[in-house]
Amino acid sequence: MAPWAQLCIYITRSQNPHFSAFLGPQYTDSEILSALTQHSDAIRFTLPDNIASEAARRLTFGEILGWFQGRMEYGPRALGHRSILASPLSKEMKDVVNDCIKHRERFRPFAGAVPLENVSDYFELDRASPYMQFVVPVKKEAENRIPAVVHFGTCRAQTVDQREDPLFHTLLREFEKLTGCPVLLNTSFNDADEPIVCSPIDAVRTFLRTALDALVIGPFLVQRK
Repeated sequence: MAPWAQLCIYITRSQNPHFSAFLGPQYTDSEILSALTQHSDAIRFTLPDNIASEAARRLTFGEILGWFQGRMEYGPRALGHRSILASPLSKEMKDVVNDCIKHRERFRPFAGAVPLENVSDYFELDRASPYMQFVVPVKKEAENRIPAVVHFGTCRAQTVDQREDPLFHTLLREFEKLTGCPVLLNTSFNDADEPIVCSPIDAVRTFLRTALDALVIGPFLVQRK
């Protein structure tokens, strides 16, 4: 087992409630705005009243979003701070993300992010899995509901605790309000053969190089001109 996986399992079992995987760089709204302004010839951006609600609405319409929030994750998985997000409700979404965004083989699977309190509704899992360390069976009755994150009957599930990541948890709940499903396809925010984006400049450049429909970065919604 890889050392990072051993660390994740140890932390999951730990009694320390203050551990967070979000230990990387964080950027202020002013720093994000500065990065956006540098690309003002190619993008336009707005400040929605409710960023989670607006993102959920776009995901419901089938848009694929770059999602850049808070401190960057520690480790090899994007846990909802440097992520690409999409609706899991159509089987075709898996191919669209692989072909047009990640530029990789179609057989490559995606994680499913779900509120911790709903994990057993969709997955054969009775514990928290916040670091995507487990590939688990998808419940038979849920396979047709979230086909974009099902891979031969399994999924790398990510549980999202409201206390640990309130914004991402809110996004899942907003998506549920519109679709009846609190699960989102979650993959790392990067193109093929590139590292996960770290800074706002990284995020904007990757957004412009891929077929992402929009970028949600801090409080800003970014689109191409």
